[in-house]
Amino acid sequence: MDNGPGYTALTPLAFLDRSAEVFPGGTAYAYGDRRVTYAGFAAEATRLAHALRASGIGPGDRVAYLAPNVPELLVAHFGVPLAGAVLVAINTRLAAEEIRYILGHSGAKALVVDAGLHGSVSPLAGSLPQVVTVPAVGAEPDPEVGGVTYAELLARGSDDPLPWGVDDENAAISINYTSGTTGRPKGVVYTHRGAYLNALGGVVHSRHSSASVYLWTLPMFHCNGWCTPWALAAVGGTQVCLRAVVAGEVWRLIDAEGVTHLNGAPTVLVTIANAAQARPLERPLTVTTAGAPPSPTIIAQMEGLGADIVHVYGLTETYGPYSVCEPQPGWPELPTSDRARLLARQGVGMIQTDGLRVVDDDMNDVPPDGETLGEIVMRGNNVMKGYHRDEEATAHAFRGGWFHSGDLGVRHPDGYVELRDRSKDIIISGGENISTVEVERAIDSHPAVLEVAVVAIPDDTWGERPKAFVVLRDGHAVTEADLVEHVRGSLARFKAPDAVEFVAALPKTSTGKVQKFQLREKEWAGRDRRIL
Repeated sequence: MDNGPGYTALTPLAFLDRSAEVFPGGTAYAYGDRRVTYAGFAAEATRLAHALRASGIGPGDRVAYLAPNVPELLVAHFGVPLAGAVLVAINTRLAAEEIRYILGHSGAKALVVDAGLHGSVSPLAGSLPQVVTVPAVGAEPDPEVGGVTYAELLARGSDDPLPWGVDDENAAISINYTSGTTGRPKGVVYTHRGAYLNALGGVVHSRHSSASVYLWTLPMFHCNGWCTPWALAAVGGTQVCLRAVVAGEVWRLIDAEGVTHLNGAPTVLVTIANAAQARPLERPLTVTTAGAPPSPTIIAQMEGLGADIVHVYGLTETYGPYSVCEPQPGWPELPTSDRARLLARQGVGMIQTDGLRVVDDDMNDVPPDGETLGEIVMRGNNVMKGYHRDEEATAHAFRGGWFHSGDLGVRHPDGYVELRDRSKDIIISGGENISTVEVERAIDSHPAVLEVAVVAIPDDTWGERPKAFVVLRDGHAVTEADLVEHVRGSLARFKAPDAVEFVAALPKTSTGKVQKFQLREKEWAGRDRRIL
């Protein structure tokens, strides 16, 4: 439908089109010795789009990527939607069976996989969609995985221009899978419109410009890297790809590349701040953090090095960041501890959102007293289109016309929201969600286990980690190590519990429901836990 000259469908593809014209010789991304200009970046995305079409990928088809923060995944954020397809970036830490589920549920017609991650998909050989392998230094592809190389894929493409626009801005641009609060991951559908607007919100609140040099310390598979691939392209900034977050390499790149910005969960900040190479920064560095509430301690520690902290909050269902702890005049003059405490709050809605509400069970706003708990709800352009192939879960999440986060918080007298609890028992470890139900099911599948409950316990590195309380069947014996290895056989290693405690019985209500809060309270005694 022609809406006239006063309307153009929004899509982040337009960002790369513009920067290739305005900053053709500017560095779009860097990776080791590779330096690619914006003109080259646009050409790579175009060739990839043509290659996917030549491989049978049509409008609306899903293309999965299993790769670390390498240029091929960055290019995919433009090349896949330019082909009219939908990007499915998969968590690189998942186990083979989890990857199998996502490939099947998304209906992916192709899988682009990094050679270094072939071990994650080798058990699925013979049941994979068409496979493309990206080369990785020091990693040999598994021949059983099959498929073609990335170079062979691109050889199918051409450099013929393609339109950097879409007819429907509400069409899907990506699907991001999150375990949420259930054992099965849900596919969160992002639209071109939502990605466009959230990227611009990131430009504003993280203060990006054409002078930005952004270091990829946040996984690109996580909420499409908080829409940052599109945000940096919007302003013509440089993206420095990083295969793995290693403290020494992060500090080396900060100096060598002149890094001005990076994003990451609080555990990434802990890694950076406590590295042997840590020292006062020689140039301004903006650090945007989310994934779990950062402690005032790490905020103060990063500020002590000279970093400027931007604290944001959101979920996969909100394209990543939705709110920001907007600094107020006078905060810089406060003592460090007081300023860090204020900055640890989740704040207010970002400029592209409809703002946060904290509501009671009847959807009434709680009083702004900093004490009354309510659920955080959101709506607007930066809330997902829905869950892929799950109308029931979508309807439940959108009940009352708002997206229900499942997070409990308070609103302070100044209007700022602070997260206090989760209505579910999700464990947030290093910014990644771990479903206790999923871990419990894995443990319960062991023949020696009668009952199990999993809760979060404090961890100085990851914030929190899983601990299992296990009741054994009569006459059965099993060790802690045996159960941990059993879990690792079906789930990603990071989801396996750090500790197992064998107990005679689990605390329960009169109806038989396990009272996890009793187990948690014992583990967190004397510790201030922001998410219970």
